[in-house]
Amino acid sequence: MSEGLGEFLRSRRTRLTPKEVGLPDGRRRRTPGLRREEVAELADIGVDWYVRLEQGRAVSPSPATIDALARALLLDDTERAHLEALARNGKRGPFERETVPEATRRVVEAMAEPAYVTGRRWDLLVCNAAAVGLFGEKPDNVLEHLLLTTAGRELFGAGWEGQAAHAVAQFRVAFDLWAPDRAFVDLADRLRRGCPEFAGWWEAHDVVGGGAGRKIVNRVTYDYATFRVNEDPELRLTVYTAERAGSR
Repeated sequence: MSEGLGEFLRSRRTRLTPKEVGLPDGRRRRTPGLRREEVAELADIGVDWYVRLEQGRAVSPSPATIDALARALLLDDTERAHLEALARNGKRGPFERETVPEATRRVVEAMAEPAYVTGRRWDLLVCNAAAVGLFGEKPDNVLEHLLLTTAGRELFGAGWEGQAAHAVAQFRVAFDLWAPDRAFVDLADRLRRGCPEFAGWWEAHDVVGGGAGRKIVNRVTYDYATFRVNEDPELRLTVYTAERAGSR
């Protein structure tokens, strides 16, 4: 079982107040959030069983238990999916940097729009000329570029903090599944040392999925969309399209 399961459960438990889940406040609490006993009661499971889950001990929650915990902790769809993934996460071999299929590489490099492919750890595996022109360079890792370099901060101007926090929440999803693999732990340590804002975002333990949206890059508005690569669903293809006049 992933070591991230217990930490994720604790983070969701401590962010809630008794009032949010319909429980009386009672006496003053020494620590924020719900008590373990309260979560167990809300989910209708044994306290000892829940404690084992938070401690990351070798227990395997059933789908019904996952459903009950998701309801008790008021998880949204992304958080619930993350909880499911953590519960079924087994042992993995050491992380190895991915290789992009040649056909996918050729398609990306031939595209006129800025496009790139990233791996599980946000390594930038393929980046076409339009993307290099947009971002000013081809970094080895998207997160390190965004959080640790002046150029990365300048890309988004006043919107940098929101973009960076969102990227950290996306990375959290993969990190929880791969830690304690050193490739992921070392990257998180570098981000913590080099980005003053990172620790707060990391402790919040927010998780978000990918998808589509809108970003302002170098003062130009772009729509972007992210796709899974068929040959390896863990690879992500991201494509940017500049907003056209009158498109809103």
